[in-house]
Amino acid sequence: MQNKPLDRLPPLELLAAFEAAARHLSFTKAAAERFVTQSAMSRQIRALEEDLGLPLFQRRHRALALTAEGQRLLAACTQALGGLRGAMRELRAPLQRELLSLTTTPGFAALWLIPRLTAFTRAHPGIDVRVDATLENRNLAAEGFDLAVRYARVGEAGRQLFAEAMQPICSPRLVDELGLPLREPADLARHTLLHIALDMDTAGMPAEWEAWLVAFGLSDLRPAARLSFTSYAEAVAAAVAGQGVALGRRPLVDDLLASGQLITPFAGPVASARAYQLRVDPAARARPAVRAFEQWLLQQAAPAGGGAGSKELSR
Repeated sequence: MQNKPLDRLPPLELLAAFEAAARHLSFTKAAAERFVTQSAMSRQIRALEEDLGLPLFQRRHRALALTAEGQRLLAACTQALGGLRGAMRELRAPLQRELLSLTTTPGFAALWLIPRLTAFTRAHPGIDVRVDATLENRNLAAEGFDLAVRYARVGEAGRQLFAEAMQPICSPRLVDELGLPLREPADLARHTLLHIALDMDTAGMPAEWEAWLVAFGLSDLRPAARLSFTSYAEAVAAAVAGQGVALGRRPLVDDLLASGQLITPFAGPVASARAYQLRVDPAARARPAVRAFEQWLLQQAAPAGGGAGSKELSR
């Protein structure tokens, strides 16, 4: 009969069963840990002893003790299995993902946050972000949200990400193809104004534009037409498509201005009475993922500065 190699390893399942039994000095406790019956555990230990050709336990009345060989094997198994368990933790760690939830306005989400989110997820691969885009003012703790970015009056609760300046914006095609002048604020009377549907039943000046037009002495201006939308992002999309002139909220539209998809046809940013405020649930701030996202938002918002214009809106 051919001799078996001395360094041949027995099945890993048998070594893991032995390590559990030797650690507990109990087949019953080891069986419970490994989700097998006590008789199955006894058979596994017996199979390992037969494979090695020597006893590993001294079986006493209601007690187990390791033989000298069993103690040597336990030391080796503890080191080997400990190393394997550590490797498994490291390999599985990236799969243990953390979810954080942010609620904000649809306009902020679509125009400012979403284009930047890739930078955060790349830098923090273990964190998933859930964005709730709504005009509703969510209760963070009660509704399970960690952070909120709200469009609120300057000075309201929260940490200001950036202030806002309002300025007319349109597609360069609107100026190039329509042939109507758009060189000064009064020229808006020749164009379609894009706005959010806050004033569907009124004629003349859209309420969203009212404060800006009043700041330039154009309270009686009547646009050639109006197009209204249910969200600010839709109004901006219509401006990009060349359908009219929207009131740009800067810095939300700054990326579109930088890319050339939109232009400001004339000077006239006006400081808004509102700003984008960051609020964090106090209990959620204890989580590293939430603190990381909070700091990332503040860093991303820093280049926007105050967003102040040459005039100020009173609202």
